[in-house]
Amino acid sequence: MALPAPDPGGIIGHEAVLELLPRLGASTLLFSGPEGVGRRLVARWYAWGLNRGFPPPALGEHPDLLEIGPKERGLKGQGEIRLEEVEPLFAWFATHPRERVKVAILDSAHLLTEAAANALLKLLEEPPSYGRIVLIAPGRATLLPTLASRALEVAFAPVPEERLYPLTRDPELLAYAAGAPGRLLRALADPGALRARMEKAREVRVASSWRRLALLKELLSDEEGVFALYAAFRHSPRALLALEAAREALERYVSPDLVLARLALDLET
Repeated sequence: MALPAPDPGGIIGHEAVLELLPRLGASTLLFSGPEGVGRRLVARWYAWGLNRGFPPPALGEHPDLLEIGPKERGLKGQGEIRLEEVEPLFAWFATHPRERVKVAILDSAHLLTEAAANALLKLLEEPPSYGRIVLIAPGRATLLPTLASRALEVAFAPVPEERLYPLTRDPELLAYAAGAPGRLLRALADPGALRARMEKAREVRVASSWRRLALLKELLSDEEGVFALYAAFRHSPRALLALEAAREALERYVSPDLVLARLALDLET
């Protein structure tokens, strides 16, 4: 069967979501799913479509599109969205759009501080008629219940591997991507960084205890390193379970030192 033609906006996959979005009238949407699968790109596509018609003719900067997110993005959640980063939304939504609809994309909404979430809640409760808000987060359960209850969830799944074949058929790269076109494109754009990351991930298998701990600390400091470990250990179900447990523990703010020590033991061969 022939693969669907790529979307002109650069979106890979998610045909059902693209078909659904133009029919939704909710003022607040939650785009949930794994990192790198295309939620941000589809959110921009949605904003452009609301203003120019679906499918939109182009993507890029638009005066009625505002994006807010953490200045840092890390596995342990050190990046936060603070109150001062959310406050500009109120002034921005106070003026009418230049075209049809103002769309605010709030990236990593699960990293909102309590003060920022409470301020945003006021906007979600009384949004302007010309406004739309797209929250991007791993899932509904990662948001504060008061925010989650006011958003219509649109779930994004990993893209099937065969949809990534036009980009690469390398098994290790596909394992590293894990169905996320964004992650794969970043890897292809910087093969040197990927090569160094994968070498460290493979070294974990044979390193001494202290070296393994140091490598894991470095690799787990960002999400790209996590998926390098997934790719390096893709043939070991036990190791993959240990990695997933470690990742979930770090996202729950369990002590990184404890998580790393346990993972280093679990990955001993």
